[in-house]
Amino acid sequence: GMGRLDAQVMRHMGPSEFRVLTAVEMGMRNHHTVPVALIGSIARIRGSVARFLATLLRFKLVYHDNTKYDGYRLTWTGYDILALHALCKRKSVDRLGSKIGEGKESDVYEATRESDGARLAIKFHRLGKTSFKAVKAKRDYLDGRASAGNWLNMSRLAAKREWEFMCAVGRHVSAPEPIDHNRHAVVMTLVPGVPMYQIGHLEAADRVFRTCLEFARALASRGLVHCDLNEFNIIVDGDEATLIDFPQMVSIDHPNAADYYRRDVQGLLKFFRSKLRLDLDDADDDDVPYDDLHATLRHRPPEDRLDLDLKASGYDKSTGHALDRSLDNDDDDDSSAGGDSAPGDDEEDAATLADAAPPSPPGPPAD
Repeated sequence: GMGRLDAQVMRHMGPSEFRVLTAVEMGMRNHHTVPVALIGSIARIRGSVARFLATLLRFKLVYHDNTKYDGYRLTWTGYDILALHALCKRKSVDRLGSKIGEGKESDVYEATRESDGARLAIKFHRLGKTSFKAVKAKRDYLDGRASAGNWLNMSRLAAKREWEFMCAVGRHVSAPEPIDHNRHAVVMTLVPGVPMYQIGHLEAADRVFRTCLEFARALASRGLVHCDLNEFNIIVDGDEATLIDFPQMVSIDHPNAADYYRRDVQGLLKFFRSKLRLDLDDADDDDVPYDDLHATLRHRPPEDRLDLDLKASGYDKSTGHALDRSLDNDDDDDSSAGGDSAPGDDEEDAATLADAAPPSPPGPPAD
């Protein structure tokens, strides 16, 4: 698994290996497969990069493709290692543990931070993970426009969006505390307990149900509908519940917001009734008439509305998220995300390339 791999790989990765890996990443912004000569010139390494590429290939951090010309692309593992390297350099995490969760489009690992012994979780977003796997390794990763680089970039945008969501909602619902993010990875506090879908019997079912309804209400009364508020995204510990996933929240002004909200509430009702055998009277079905929520919003000052807050940091109300924009017109601007955002990846790349670089790379000076 990744835990062992991580320790092994980091031992064999010197500054030059990281520079070459970063060069492959940067080259993928404009190339589906990055020609070896370009890797060498981006990395600014004198002489041949062949031996560094051989190391990266051995650990499956890059994929060698010589169908059209001699070139390389990042693999998911290579992208993971770049994100981990940045997070470790910032002392946000120090060690990766075992995998503790796997979604359709993400993998979650336990991690620790040495400075205070904190137990953390790292979520690696992997959009198109299933498409990646489905295609034969020797053939092109993906057909058509959805190139490997596009999936990596969309995963980076998904992580950035989740980071913004977590920073925004943490004051209003019980959620993991966001610690840091880089590329497609988000570091957060590790929430104790069990995913709700794994629970067959729950003493405090009634109290937990009320808390879950309150999640929906607290978000909606601040302008957001979760859209995926279900037993897979909630962790239960005794009578405490924590919301751990924010994949696709939309503004309450979205044309289908009312339907999404009802669907969330109906889904919770169904789970607690059928799986946890909670006796709920019918009144709970419209426990929160949706119109009331809109009424409460009218009296809220705009700065209390999370949907407006998030729109200011690249949150796209019309689709509910920014991932529909393809790689071509992505405005690669990580610096505009606001004060609580982690440093952008571009500064990170510049810093990596500046380690032992002859002339320093163009752009901001590395610290």
